[in-house]
Amino acid sequence: MSQPALFIAHGSPTLAIEKNAYTDFLHRLGQEILEPPDAIVIFSAHWDAPDQWVSTDTKHMTMHDFYGFPEEMYAIEYPAPGSPELSEEIEAIFRAHNLPYKTSTGRGLDHGAWVVLRLMFPSADIPVVALSVDAKREPEEQYAIGKMLTELRQRNVLVIGSGGLVHNLRLLDWEGREPAAWAVEFDDWIGEQLENWDLRQLFDYDRKAPHVRMAIPSYGREHFVPLFYAMGAADDERHAVKLFQDYQYGSLSLNCWKFGGR
Repeated sequence: MSQPALFIAHGSPTLAIEKNAYTDFLHRLGQEILEPPDAIVIFSAHWDAPDQWVSTDTKHMTMHDFYGFPEEMYAIEYPAPGSPELSEEIEAIFRAHNLPYKTSTGRGLDHGAWVVLRLMFPSADIPVVALSVDAKREPEEQYAIGKMLTELRQRNVLVIGSGGLVHNLRLLDWEGREPAAWAVEFDDWIGEQLENWDLRQLFDYDRKAPHVRMAIPSYGREHFVPLFYAMGAADDERHAVKLFQDYQYGSLSLNCWKFGGR
């Protein structure tokens, strides 16, 4: 069975305790829309490092890597198992492609990973391997790393990039009820390129996309780049479908894109 690759926005950490249209969608996505995967590989915006890291845990701890949020969030656990066998397979793939990597045991799943996984797969019984991203790599390189994992999808491994297309915390409107026009325009431009699988335009998004400096500030690029890792993992099919789009606080976009898996 072949799985798609997904780009999933993880929004604010409070998504873990909210109930809204997006949390309902993520629950349906994991329980009804997707076929059950045998394992999950997830690239999280909150593991941004110049080296490529591969988690090798047999069981993941839950990182509460946020501050000043409701106390109940710090009690949430998502004790998903790891898969050392899958980790070793990924390491072998990276070696075969001459990609230097490092392994990590005991780091745990950051909130970019466990918040969305807990909504999609609340039983926490599917093995997870977490991978880092590098926001300073060129988009072509990020895409190429994802592409290395295409064969895993074809063996029922779900590949996820967790981040956010518009994720500028300094421009949030905490009372905003309607999405900011500039955020929608940016998302729509990205969406058009995704639906056309226009890598030339996407790889040059930093110069071509409207309102790019507002949507992707220099200090927040790591939230955007999981898109390229997820896309690369579906290079064999090059087919993109938007499953969900909404906004919180005016401009925090909540997107889910499915790549491949037709």
